[in-house]
Amino acid sequence: MRISLKLVLPILALGLLTNCENRSNQKMNSSKNITAADILGNPEYQAISYGGYREITREIQPTVAQLKEDMKILSAMGIKIIRTYNVHLDHASNVLAAIKELKDEDSEFEMYVMLGAWIDALHSWTNNPVRIRDKDGIRNESEIAEAVRLANEYPDIIKIIAVGNEAMVNWATEYYVEPSIILKWVNHLQNLKKEGKLPKDLWITSSDNFASWGGGDESYHVEDLEKLIKAVDYLSVHTYPMHDTHYNPEFWGVRDDETDLSDVEKVDKAMERALNYSIDQYNSVVEYMNSLGVDKPVHIGETGWATISNEFYGKGGARAIDEYKSGTYYNQIRDWSNEEGISVFYFEAFDEKWKDAQNQMGSENHFGLINLKGEAKYAIWDLVDAGMFEGLTRDGQVITKTFNGDYDAMMETVLVPPTHEEIMAR
Repeated sequence: MRISLKLVLPILALGLLTNCENRSNQKMNSSKNITAADILGNPEYQAISYGGYREITREIQPTVAQLKEDMKILSAMGIKIIRTYNVHLDHASNVLAAIKELKDEDSEFEMYVMLGAWIDALHSWTNNPVRIRDKDGIRNESEIAEAVRLANEYPDIIKIIAVGNEAMVNWATEYYVEPSIILKWVNHLQNLKKEGKLPKDLWITSSDNFASWGGGDESYHVEDLEKLIKAVDYLSVHTYPMHDTHYNPEFWGVRDDETDLSDVEKVDKAMERALNYSIDQYNSVVEYMNSLGVDKPVHIGETGWATISNEFYGKGGARAIDEYKSGTYYNQIRDWSNEEGISVFYFEAFDEKWKDAQNQMGSENHFGLINLKGEAKYAIWDLVDAGMFEGLTRDGQVITKTFNGDYDAMMETVLVPPTHEEIMAR
């Protein structure tokens, strides 16, 4: 029997359209079904801390178009989870809008978010912040409410809410709070999940210094911290050996039995100890958590290594800052965490010059893997060589390599750490 082509073509077209719609719906449903438990600790879902600010002040917000550029660059780097820090500015909601647009344009595009809700003490950033256990910052309630709203609007993108950033560590003198405040808001969010007012698989945490999670000074070992550890879905821990090359430098420097090594070997030995220092801090949190009879995931919410500093981390001080050391640490921490099944929200994706607006050579402005000229730093030169950024730009700038990719020129800027004797004599 001969079948009319006029009948076959519409049927084939309808079938193709249905298949496309099914694939699209499957992709959409799978992104909703993917949970924090699926992606945290999964080496196929690399994580990074992200701020898209280009200017010296956060009053100038990056556009959605600029954020989309950044998301494409991060995706090319293999990043699939980003961490943001607050929701009271437009940045977080615009990042989510940018990701949604990219997903609408390409059903294969994948990016998830750890959404930060900033928590302050009452009268933060004044000379008289209030540390009383039950006194909350004025904006905390609205910050949490906005995080809830966004989590419900973008359930396929937001997989984690972090309550506070370094909000419980004592050296954050401008704004830190007692663990009771973080516990209050974590419990609030966990209750919303139980009531069906937040996605049930959304994970709730707080992201803080290792000491704040009980891994350091015993003065942090208070009842409210124990309750918080039991309340969160996982612990998000910060560790910064770079800072401690100045503040706690016992692991740093050139040992007496290393003085005959080459300069590069001296640096490499110091960087091995820096990695082990971070691992020890991570393990100290796990040990404290286990001592409470708790066994849940622990991931690294922040760690990083700056590439420029005119402070005591650089020349004349710890001599810890340059692109070689930064790249070495990046690759070391990635290799270790991938092997151990630990997520690292590496700090950070791009340099941001607003962080230390009064000192543009300050280290806080130079933690990015890519600088503000669109140059990939030594840590990811290999991605440029592999063509991963081909066709991508940032603010009209093609992604190239710092030092024009000249390894020898970069190595001329590398500072050999001081001897252990010199460090101890300070």
